[in-house]
Amino acid sequence: MALAVILGGGESGYGSAVLAASKGYEVLLSDSGILREPYRSQMVEQGIPFEENGHTLAKVLEAEFVVKSPGIPETVPVIRAIREKGIPVISEIEFAGRYLAPHTRTVCITGSNGKTTTTTLTYEIMRAAGFRAALAGNIGRSLALQVAETPQEEQPDWYVIELSSFQLDGMYDFRADIALLLNITPDHLDRYDHKLDNYAASKFRITRNQRPDDLFVYNGDDPETSARLPQVLPYSKAEKRAFYVKNGAEEAAVRYDAATGIMRCDDFRFPASEMRIKGLHNIADALAAVVACRRVGVPDEAIAGTLRRFGGVEHRLEPVATVGGVEYINDSKATNVDSVWYALQAMTRPTVWIAGGTDKGNDYGVLLPLVREHVKALVCMGLDNAKLVRSFAGEIPVYDTASLGEALKACRRVAESGDTVLLSPACASFDLFRNYEDRGEQFKKAVAELAE
Repeated sequence: MALAVILGGGESGYGSAVLAASKGYEVLLSDSGILREPYRSQMVEQGIPFEENGHTLAKVLEAEFVVKSPGIPETVPVIRAIREKGIPVISEIEFAGRYLAPHTRTVCITGSNGKTTTTTLTYEIMRAAGFRAALAGNIGRSLALQVAETPQEEQPDWYVIELSSFQLDGMYDFRADIALLLNITPDHLDRYDHKLDNYAASKFRITRNQRPDDLFVYNGDDPETSARLPQVLPYSKAEKRAFYVKNGAEEAAVRYDAATGIMRCDDFRFPASEMRIKGLHNIADALAAVVACRRVGVPDEAIAGTLRRFGGVEHRLEPVATVGGVEYINDSKATNVDSVWYALQAMTRPTVWIAGGTDKGNDYGVLLPLVREHVKALVCMGLDNAKLVRSFAGEIPVYDTASLGEALKACRRVAESGDTVLLSPACASFDLFRNYEDRGEQFKKAVAELAE
């Protein structure tokens, strides 16, 4: 019996282990730390072998293939040893894709920013139209787990899949029927030798294996995407469609016209003012979703109705509460500079900005014009705030704090009725929190306590 080794025991790893066991593989799930619940209990209940607090290398190197969780970097010793032996290392999406039903197709979404909003909106539009669709990837339940638990004949007609660059790195034969590339901005460069070209190449892997009857949708405004199209598109057989929110010419088929406020996709027209979610970044995400959904065959009425109802996603410019006339907004999902740029650009009131965490090699200089226009004070929240402090000291008042509690105390001293307190960190969360969701949840809980 062939051995499938699963590295990492989170949602992705657990789903891969269940799928591998269901397909008759001998399975070992191996994690360098302690398995979190409920995954640990479920592994015990299903009798799937696992190990914690380290890897038994001799056993791992017996694998026919390894499914690597996206959070594990290539530089760790166990991955180096696996690579040296020539054992294939794949992602959960690649593994699950081998067992998709013949009738099941995929809409795959990647980009540095906007993935979750676009993925959720695409899914909501398709569901509103009565399509059999499911969410997977970085959002919702693991694709591998859904495939393992669903008989092929009962699989949905469409999986709408959010893909990170790390997941794309481990994809080789998987093919997206519809692929969306929203943008490319510097992010996770510590995992890509601090080279934007390496990171961008990972994003473009979403076009891998596409056929002439598939679709590739990309952001025509994005300079990093546009700069690389001449090298990529000659090798891509899919139909290509660009969308524009800033620079689209009058004849562009998919664009937002700022003069009229109208979003258009061929003969579809929709006033952006009727969307609940605001800002150019949300218009861009919506246009990408519209292109995909019209290709799928969703009627225009269902698209328009969902655009009017959709309220955004958790941790992305999420209103939390107004306390003493001060509006608190949770944008914990903004883990890079470009995402914060859009958040600050959307602010309409004097803003006390909370930022900080694990720096990814950020260049904060691009934020200076928006900081000068919108931000009355910066509250740094992290264990090492020196770079943030250096970047903005002298421009606005800067407060250096090392916990959420300290940060909110500083905000309360500075913010006045009519102001906004915006948590938009520009950094990863791992210095003080488990992940960006944990950071956002703790922020919302603390604000709720203030309101009480």
